[in-house]
Amino acid sequence: MTDFATDRELVARAVDGDQDALTEVVRRVQDPVHRLAVRMTGRPADAEDATQEILIRILTRLATFRAEASLLTWAYRIALNHLTGERARPRRELLSFDTYRQDLQDGLAAPPYQGPDSELLATEIRLLCTQALLLCLDLDARAAYVLAEILQLPGEEAAWILGVAPATYRKRAERARRNVRAALSDRCGLLDAKAPCRCGKRINHALAKGRIPAGGPVYVGLPATKSAATDLGRLRDVDELLRSHPAYAAPEARIGAVLALVRSGRYEGLLPEGEEQE
Repeated sequence: MTDFATDRELVARAVDGDQDALTEVVRRVQDPVHRLAVRMTGRPADAEDATQEILIRILTRLATFRAEASLLTWAYRIALNHLTGERARPRRELLSFDTYRQDLQDGLAAPPYQGPDSELLATEIRLLCTQALLLCLDLDARAAYVLAEILQLPGEEAAWILGVAPATYRKRAERARRNVRAALSDRCGLLDAKAPCRCGKRINHALAKGRIPAGGPVYVGLPATKSAATDLGRLRDVDELLRSHPAYAAPEARIGAVLALVRSGRYEGLLPEGEEQE
């Protein structure tokens, strides 16, 4: 359990201009915020941009921190306000569940992949596939599902992050669970031995569609603080499958840029004009 008094004291020192405290604020929230951004955007490059923008927003709002929640929970609230804002909606709601289910049947009759790194490519497909499933949810449902099943936060805390009533959060999360589970029903071989889709069978299809770029896999090469702990041979449900990503780490180059701003003292004027504090 996070000590709210400790968070309050750290933030107070940061607001007073203590550079070490400002740096510690960034270090405490950078990786969790980045993991949230990856799962919400579905594109590592977008997640990098979003992480840097969110961290700057956190710094510009430190004076508004009242320790109603932990520093990380408060950071998640700022992050999701950014990730689900109106500017995020037009380009990030991309897929439909029907299209997704149909795609899981396509390419299964292709010849087996005979090239190198088949295990690595199969892992990339699993990560791409589970991420694509999240993108079938609209942003509000995606946020609720990620908080509930990926981050596994308590309901009251998740509702506070989203700024909605607990009952509203529960309805969103449950509806998202039903849709996610239905999408993989009778399709995914990791969850059902009788289901047709296997990650290894889809390698040639994914390469032909350009889902794995010419430069090689993307997700399996992302920096992470630890590998996924899930035993894929003993998956219990869809939600556990969607959690089976590594603990992605915020890219050091982006964090370095934020910390450079911290040390320069220039971050205070970066809040966009007309944008309200949290």
